[in-house]
Amino acid sequence: MTLPSDAETEVLDIMEVLLTAEILNRYPHLDKNDLTPRLRDIAGVNGGTTTLKRPVLISESQLKRGIGVDNAHGRLKDNPFVKYEEFGGRLALTSLEPAAQWFITKGGTSRAVRNPALAYFLETTGIADVSYATARAENPLYEDTKEYIEAKLSRLLADREEMRTARDLIIISAPEEIEQSLDLLVCTENQQAMLRKIGIALKNRDFLQEKRIYEFGKLLFVGPPGTGKTSLALAMSHALHMPILEVRLAMITSQYLGETSKNIDRIFDLARELAPCILFIDEFDFVAKSRITDDNAAMKRAVNMLLKNIDTTSFIRNGVLLVGATNHPWLLDEAAWRRFDEVVEFPLPDRAMRKEILQKITQTLDCRCDFDTLSEKTEGFTGSDLRIMVKEALLSALIRESQEILPEDIDKGMGVVRNRDLIRKNSHS
Repeated sequence: MTLPSDAETEVLDIMEVLLTAEILNRYPHLDKNDLTPRLRDIAGVNGGTTTLKRPVLISESQLKRGIGVDNAHGRLKDNPFVKYEEFGGRLALTSLEPAAQWFITKGGTSRAVRNPALAYFLETTGIADVSYATARAENPLYEDTKEYIEAKLSRLLADREEMRTARDLIIISAPEEIEQSLDLLVCTENQQAMLRKIGIALKNRDFLQEKRIYEFGKLLFVGPPGTGKTSLALAMSHALHMPILEVRLAMITSQYLGETSKNIDRIFDLARELAPCILFIDEFDFVAKSRITDDNAAMKRAVNMLLKNIDTTSFIRNGVLLVGATNHPWLLDEAAWRRFDEVVEFPLPDRAMRKEILQKITQTLDCRCDFDTLSEKTEGFTGSDLRIMVKEALLSALIRESQEILPEDIDKGMGVVRNRDLIRKNSHS
């Protein structure tokens, strides 16, 4: 198979843009998520824009800026399917169907399978054997991008100082920034049931709202450190296509206690404005400790403000999926517990789970170890412990100038984890 030259590749680049623009103009039901990320900017979908303006017109300057191709008109001057308008330096197609057929004969199929708009037209007309549904499912959503979330935030923060204060207290991540995915995690049956329930509620949110079933979407993750509470919350952001707002309650306690309740209010306001989103509140036991042991009236007001905001938060009503996490569930009193409609346990992984976790961690590594034996020897290890063990084992292999992880490397990694645990226990004694 002969690879196309750079010049031929650039011509196909230009033709893909022109074909996509013409298809978008012909089929108004296609939207911004029918564009590949590279083509969105050319079509004017940027800076948080949520609508696709039509007609989509393509100029030489847009092509130069968007795909880095200069003198597009000169490169296509002999192509019978392209016309050039001197006014505005615009290019357009003379006829869509023949241009699409030419594109496919010149090797454009590999591009079409990744371009939803192009795949839709080619499948509808029967010009090429491609799947629009597959191309659309595999195309990254614009709403998942950091650019979209940052632009949406900029509009919210523009003239609202209280929102800017809240922004400084939160770590906000767009779904495309999340490295964790559900495929890489090992979940318990209860965790999987919770995920299925959320998926069903998301799919039927309008119906549930119509029936006034609002009490859904306030989850409390409970379990020892390192058992995957934060990882699952992040993976949910990736899977549900919703940004995640991470908050640690201890961090929002202002040195001026009167500001703490205001900070809590601002954070929930920002979440509602940015919805649909996940609001992940770590160290939730901080609430209980403050409520029970702190005599300061300002702190008590702050805790009550937090509980009030949780009461008025609803995934069905305002699109905020609230996830609290605690390593110390016994510190939570009844007032805190009853705010959550579902408590999800994160236990230490059993032998079968440890084996599956190890297999997933090492799936891209050359690891020469017996997973059955290793899962037996790592009783009491959390998922985080297992990841540290494998990381240290890999470093041990690299020190030997090898990429192959041997049993002795695993033993060194296991020793690091056990030593860490010993240091932690001694520091508490």
